[in-house]
Amino acid sequence: MFAKLDEVEALFEDIEQRLTSPAVVGNQVLFQKLSKEHSGLLPLVTTYRQFKKLKNDFAHNEEMAHQETGELKELAQEENKALEPELQTLERRLKVLLLPKDPNDDKNTLLEIRAGAGGDEAGIFAGDLFKMYHKYAEGKRWSVEMMSASDNDVGGFKEVILMVRGDKVYSHLKYESGVHRVQRVPKTETQGRIHTSTVTVAVLPEAEDVELHIDPNELRFDVFRSSGPGGQSVNTTDSAVRVTHIPTNMVVVCRDEKSQHKNKAKALKILKTRLLDMKQQEQAAKIAAERQGQVGTGDRSEKIRTYNFPQGRVTDHRIGVTLYQLDSFMGGDIESLLTQLQAHYESEALKAQTSGSGAS
Repeated sequence: MFAKLDEVEALFEDIEQRLTSPAVVGNQVLFQKLSKEHSGLLPLVTTYRQFKKLKNDFAHNEEMAHQETGELKELAQEENKALEPELQTLERRLKVLLLPKDPNDDKNTLLEIRAGAGGDEAGIFAGDLFKMYHKYAEGKRWSVEMMSASDNDVGGFKEVILMVRGDKVYSHLKYESGVHRVQRVPKTETQGRIHTSTVTVAVLPEAEDVELHIDPNELRFDVFRSSGPGGQSVNTTDSAVRVTHIPTNMVVVCRDEKSQHKNKAKALKILKTRLLDMKQQEQAAKIAAERQGQVGTGDRSEKIRTYNFPQGRVTDHRIGVTLYQLDSFMGGDIESLLTQLQAHYESEALKAQTSGSGAS
């Protein structure tokens, strides 16, 4: 591992020198490429340099403890007791940083929220999750664009699709895919009974044009007049767009914009992102089938979380964590749980890597 880290540090230093070269500074494409590479290596190199410094301090204290007596010896031993857990933490962090990176982590994200079981209450909770993620995104200074929405009759959503853009959006939200269960007394309930409803969330990395080519001959476009609740006409022109990918029979409808051109562009963006996700899910399923022991596949059919309003708690079933801060959680304060989820999946990846290297 440390030989690999030395190589990475040498590469980092070489990039730093190249970034000061007039030839590189004058070539914006190369400068941006190297800057991105430099930024990607910075956390690993910074952690490694901190680890090396503490390791040197530890070795110096050990030498002092062997050579000295009395108070100096005790001081060196005490310092090393404090340094030991720090070194272990940094070494684990280095192992995590050396794990193969998810190529989607830096991407913008299509966030799809759909009402599941539970009728109107499921739609209301879909709206609550929409607000929760929107507030979280605002706190991260990400931009959120409504791509498509289908309202229900009680102020919620049958389906809402958002494009979230910003720094490492997918890396933060990717573990939100799955079934979210809510337990509470619905607004529509007159006898005070607690109902259980579900909402599904899908988090898809934005598809880049270079990643996925779609044959235009495999697409069918239909345009129609958009209508709102009660069937009233929203637009006086045929601006709503339905695009069908014929080989997969995948259908996307966009009707929010008054412009047919804008609705078509949004529908194509959603379609490309879903097709890329389908392709990646198939690849992941194949890998998982080959590695029977893999843990935490992130299957979005899993029930991942329960929001219990009578008890004011939210429980994530994948990591067994319960927080009694439901109000603030629904207000977008979800970072703590997302951090714990990331740590859990990093640990699982480290275990898989260790068992894999042991088996070989």
